[in-house]
Amino acid sequence: MKIGIISLGLIGGSLFKCLSRTEYEVYAVTRNKETIEKARHWADNVSDDIKIIKDCDVVFIASPINKTLEILDKLEEIVNPDTIVLDCASVKEFVMLKQRPYKFIGSHPMAGTEFSGYESSFKELFEGAKWVLTPSENITSDDITLINQIIKRTGAKTIISNAKEHDLAVCLISHMPMLISQAIFKTAQNNSLAMKLASSGFRDMTRLSMSNIEMANDMMNFNKENINNCIEMLQKSINDLKNTKYLEQIAEIKNIRSQMYSSEGKNIL
Repeated sequence: MKIGIISLGLIGGSLFKCLSRTEYEVYAVTRNKETIEKARHWADNVSDDIKIIKDCDVVFIASPINKTLEILDKLEEIVNPDTIVLDCASVKEFVMLKQRPYKFIGSHPMAGTEFSGYESSFKELFEGAKWVLTPSENITSDDITLINQIIKRTGAKTIISNAKEHDLAVCLISHMPMLISQAIFKTAQNNSLAMKLASSGFRDMTRLSMSNIEMANDMMNFNKENINNCIEMLQKSINDLKNTKYLEQIAEIKNIRSQMYSSEGKNIL
């Protein structure tokens, strides 16, 4: 089976490195000349010409969110009608609006770090992660089975969702936390004593403020309505904690949170 990967940043590069060590024949597209040379240590079929993936059975688009629609449109002139195309954007509603002449599955690997670029990618990135699929109407159960098999080879577990529910869920656990992390840092940054005293708590709470800037901006622009709604929900939660039975509430939160993750830090729910 031939698998194409467009864009070799953190997600695309990690997927490329992982699948290049399997039975699949992997093709990759990147405009970065240095990345092409580095990637060819893993597989030969790496190019800056998108047409290299024209005969692939499955194509993953791992580009920035703001480039995704452009690439989806371009693929309409390149791939076959039976090709399964998946994007990897962290927002799904905007990619599901148009019917495509190929088989399209919205997807979102719930994996990443605060780092970006091919140099930061590694083949174990997806191990123990969840990988959300939002299939379009022309996708069959056989198509899903095929994609499940590929994703399983990365170490991730697939979850089927619709785009609207996905975008709200990731806003609650990813996009809003990123904004809050940035806001916490912004609030403290002008207090020189606070910045000198800041230790592990501040470090961990502000890790997401180190997120890729282009990705962060895309999240805010493409999921803005959910972010605004979730901020209102957060404010209500803060008020509830402050005003009613704080001790009981935080004990319940601690109990539930303590059961969410394995000792390796992977979500086990």
